[in-house]
Amino acid sequence: MGTESSSSNKEATGADLGFVHKFVPGEKGEQASGLTLLMLHGTGGHESDLLPLGHFIAPSASLLSPRGNVLEGGTTTRFFRRFEEGVFDVEDLKIRTAELAEFVKRAAGVYGFSIDRLVAVGYSNGANIAASLLLLKPQILAGAILFRPMVPLVPEPLPDLSGKRVLICSGVIDQVVARSEPEKLEKLLGSAGADVNLNWVNGGHSVMQEEVESAKSWLQSYFLKASV
Repeated sequence: MGTESSSSNKEATGADLGFVHKFVPGEKGEQASGLTLLMLHGTGGHESDLLPLGHFIAPSASLLSPRGNVLEGGTTTRFFRRFEEGVFDVEDLKIRTAELAEFVKRAAGVYGFSIDRLVAVGYSNGANIAASLLLLKPQILAGAILFRPMVPLVPEPLPDLSGKRVLICSGVIDQVVARSEPEKLEKLLGSAGADVNLNWVNGGHSVMQEEVESAKSWLQSYFLKASV
């Protein structure tokens, strides 16, 4: 999908907002969508990883892309700690989710985007903290696209996710995420009132082009109608 143009980036470090990140402003004027995508990378990723994906699925949108603050093994970036693959440190997840929510609110003030038009796009570890944001800090997001997520935690009580739209993209032969996980997440978010679509592809843990196309169409249908 190519690489992003650095000439339009407004880059800042974590010293002021809490996360090393990139912000790419969207279109202005009559063609502007007012949409901002919160791009959340997978384990070992960084703030530039998902920018091409964001540009592809919503060319007119602004992109906010933080780098995870947790280092696993001293070198591998993540958004929260885990005890082993698929076993999350839930207490750390809660702390990191609150930390990410505060970053988003500060970034909204600095860059001038509306949280009411903020959609998270996360892959793997990034999808899991995006789901955690929905469950613990639902006021931060209007919706989410989750590539290869698991159930991050089950809060009590469940939040009210009425009006939130979520697309879950999962692979039927994913070697990392059991098939039951996205099904459980769909049920959990739906029980909280979210409008959830679960999209299966005949693939593994890597994201496939056909589901990127589906994500673009889904985003157009639910969040970009006014811009067509």
